[in-house]
Amino acid sequence: MQAILTVPHRPHSTHVADVPAPHPGAGTVLLRPLEVGVCGTDREISEGRFGAAPDGEEALVLGHELVGVVERDGHGFARGDLVAATVRRSCGRCAPCAAGAPDACDTGDYLERGITRLHGFCSELVAEAPEHLVAVPPALGPLGVLAEPASVAERGLRHVRAVGGRQPWGPRRALVVGTGAIGMLGTYLLRMDGFEVWTASRSAGGEKARLVEACGARHVATGETPLADVAEDVGGFDVVLEAAGDAQLMLGTLALLRRNGVACLLGIDGRPREVGIDGRVIGVDAILGNRALFGSVNAGRVDWTAAVEHLDRARERWPEALEAFVGLRAPLDAFADAFCFGGVKATLRLEDSG
Repeated sequence: MQAILTVPHRPHSTHVADVPAPHPGAGTVLLRPLEVGVCGTDREISEGRFGAAPDGEEALVLGHELVGVVERDGHGFARGDLVAATVRRSCGRCAPCAAGAPDACDTGDYLERGITRLHGFCSELVAEAPEHLVAVPPALGPLGVLAEPASVAERGLRHVRAVGGRQPWGPRRALVVGTGAIGMLGTYLLRMDGFEVWTASRSAGGEKARLVEACGARHVATGETPLADVAEDVGGFDVVLEAAGDAQLMLGTLALLRRNGVACLLGIDGRPREVGIDGRVIGVDAILGNRALFGSVNAGRVDWTAAVEHLDRARERWPEALEAFVGLRAPLDAFADAFCFGGVKATLRLEDSG
């Protein structure tokens, strides 16, 4: 069967190749992936900047954003059921993993499908343990491929509520920085939660701006209007989600918060550089204003369940907009087109690649 493989830390080694079919054991479910999403993590692995192959192997099967169909009855699933699958696997040694929360792994020795020491989902068949599968409503269909980025946004917002709720809190205004899949999904989740939302990207107009406005959020082009001006105009934000992957923007979110505001960092920026901020923002405003800044990564099962439920609600409320999130569906042999896509989300369609 065919799969997309790469050799981690060997730039541009990504290729389509034949790999052995899985032999599902008694404790696994056989899946046929339908679509696998492509994100910045996949691009970084393909560029040789990240990733790890399974122990004893040279190559890694890519793909951690799955929607697939169950091939055989078993473990509470029936042939034809649509499913997504969680990404991170327990280290087996720490208290968070023992409690079923590998997203909070305390050792860092976890495994991740298609990223870290565990093959991904971008192959024609996959065997997975049933406890890692999340049922996808039939009506959501292929859009279940958005469950992984939605789960990341869900976890961030779950922690935002926990931090904000440390004291009496009535948030109303939110800023989302970045219009990739996580930022866009964060925008829609916040709108469903009743927030006024401003969502920022560099450029004005275009499809991303249209999708922001389709859910009733306001699009901000930072090339025309600095975020500091937006925050001053509205009186600051109760919640900021940073999903652009820029360390200077991440640090700058502290200055965009109003009293009791909470900023959550969801992007990744591994560039070695210095970033700066007016010392009074940290030394005065963050303290006197009870502002909080934290980072969040991956997601727990509770976030995956919420992601699928809320994606289905978003489909009912904004069906055309949610469908437009996936702007490119490419076969396996066109993976380079998917990696270069500049819209919200590109996917690889395995059902068309056999």
